[in-house]
Amino acid sequence: MADLVSIIIPVRNGEATIARCLEAAFASRYERFEVIVVNDGSDDRTAEIVKTFPCTLVQLPGPCGASRARNSGANHSRGDILFFTDADCLLNEDTLVIAITALTAAGRDVVLGGTYTVQPADDRFFSAFQSVFVNHAESRDCDNPDYIAAHAMVLYADTFEKSGGFAEDFLPILEDVDFSHRLRRTGHRLIMNPGIQVRHLFDYSLLGSACNGFRKSKYWTIYSIHNGDLLADSGTASRALKLDVLALFGSILAAVLALSTGNSWFSVIIAVLMALNITVNRELLRGFYRARGIAFAFAASIYYLLVYPLVVGAGGLAGVLSYRRYAGLLEAAG
Repeated sequence: MADLVSIIIPVRNGEATIARCLEAAFASRYERFEVIVVNDGSDDRTAEIVKTFPCTLVQLPGPCGASRARNSGANHSRGDILFFTDADCLLNEDTLVIAITALTAAGRDVVLGGTYTVQPADDRFFSAFQSVFVNHAESRDCDNPDYIAAHAMVLYADTFEKSGGFAEDFLPILEDVDFSHRLRRTGHRLIMNPGIQVRHLFDYSLLGSACNGFRKSKYWTIYSIHNGDLLADSGTASRALKLDVLALFGSILAAVLALSTGNSWFSVIIAVLMALNITVNRELLRGFYRARGIAFAFAASIYYLLVYPLVVGAGGLAGVLSYRRYAGLLEAAG
């Protein structure tokens, strides 16, 4: 008999996406699964919508955060295997089949991860940019990823129980990164399987994409300063993205110096930085082309090379300035 899988979905004010999320989950071709939705103090119609589906609904008393929601879902689960995902993610019909087959073959000491589909669940430009970017970043090192993201995380229930779960007194995001790092320190293996995919409902405008980049960069910087690995090559916080930021800000500085001094050698510096940046990020730029063709690739490349690093760099600076505020919290989380 196949293992029982518990799909755990935390949600807060997810009335716009939770129905599609659950419809996709229940369309799975896997034989035995249960769905547990943890309502993290929503004040919209989320709970009402969830109750129309044959799943377990766990109600938390007010906003408690994604970590506590995931831990509560695990505490209410009956499955031998836990599959964590998000309320704005849509499982493919074969996602669970691929995930459980891969986890069974890998062994009990493994935490298995998946990623986003190249094509998002909505058709907006900035959503497509984000989906390609995350898919590329998370699939670069499948045998030794730095972390497993909670939008598609698979592990045995006893592994989760022994780990103590997600840190509940932590940063607003990156609890899955911290969880992955703690598991690896206790001897567990992290493996990324790009065949395990979920479609994300981003619905991103330019502002939404910029705010996401700023927020993630801010907290990544805080977390990385605490760990002493600010320059680490870590998933979406890759060295290629860090070079992207340094290349743009270095080019801006060189342009200012060129204009103020009249020295044309600063223009050479700009050309070298841009050429180096394009070379290092060439696989991502090719990914844009493979996803949606030349027009999308051109626009997405311009955004990635000349706009996105501005907000990521600003987020990084905000993280440096905010670090002391969160240092004690990170120390307590271990």
